[in-house]
Amino acid sequence: MSLYILKGLCIVGIVLNLFLMYRKMKEMRAVTEPDPVFGLTGEELWQQQKKHNVYNFIVGVIMNFGDTLGIGSFAGSSAAFKIGKSVDDINVPGTLNVGDTVPVLFEAFLFFGFVDLDTLTLVSMIVASVLGSILMAGVVSKLDRKHVRIAMFIGLFLLGSVMLCKVLAIGPFGTIGTALKLTGVKLIIAVVVNFVLGALMSVGVGLYAPCMALCSLLGLNVGAAFPVMMGSCAFLMAFGNGPKFIKEGRYDMAASWMQAFGGAIGVFIAYKFVSSIPLKILTIIVVCVVYVTAAMFLHDAIKKGSAA
Repeated sequence: MSLYILKGLCIVGIVLNLFLMYRKMKEMRAVTEPDPVFGLTGEELWQQQKKHNVYNFIVGVIMNFGDTLGIGSFAGSSAAFKIGKSVDDINVPGTLNVGDTVPVLFEAFLFFGFVDLDTLTLVSMIVASVLGSILMAGVVSKLDRKHVRIAMFIGLFLLGSVMLCKVLAIGPFGTIGTALKLTGVKLIIAVVVNFVLGALMSVGVGLYAPCMALCSLLGLNVGAAFPVMMGSCAFLMAFGNGPKFIKEGRYDMAASWMQAFGGAIGVFIAYKFVSSIPLKILTIIVVCVVYVTAAMFLHDAIKKGSAA
């Protein structure tokens, strides 16, 4: 029953955000006064943005394919928008948050039930991450970004190494986890850590790779990380970030639709790919994702310093 409720919430979130996008698009296109930033009326701005639809659709497919594997889509999409000059810089944050909400909800819908994960484990970890993001946003946003990124690099590098040892059966780390339920101390650790990961999203620390590593190290089937991490981000975006950015209206109207529909196609392709590969190979892919993410944190710590 709980699984149906979670899937139902995904559908509600998709319908809600598509409705809000459509209503805001009509409102923005009806504006006859020139935009203070672009100097165009709402309809003129819409016509200009539509010129990049094919390119942005392809970006949505490719980047959300990667997102479904745990790589994340924001960094790649941002770079693609910049290279193709398809979304103005000022609209990139809003376009990412609005356009990717539907694909992430679709991810969660597909992966709920991907493995027969215990309901208490799944729901408690999702709720913890959402509460962490909501309750701790103000606190975590004041942290020094550079040191957070360095800490995440070290943590993910070590976690990825332990996961690799599990795959290769090296040392005292045991074998690949196959559990579908957490109890006792392990469940408490999972809830606390996911609460922290949810909070860290406020400073741009993605939840996917750390959540994958957490699930693996606690002995869960690595496939269990997919519904946990996607459910965590989906509900946060569906009922928080997505509607908030739509209300503000500072996003690319056309690109958001391309991200939404192209992204959903990319998610579906990736889902078919993930669901057809053996557990060991899937774990190796997760290890690679964790290492790449660790390298990205180190890069940002060095290049961006303490900047937001």
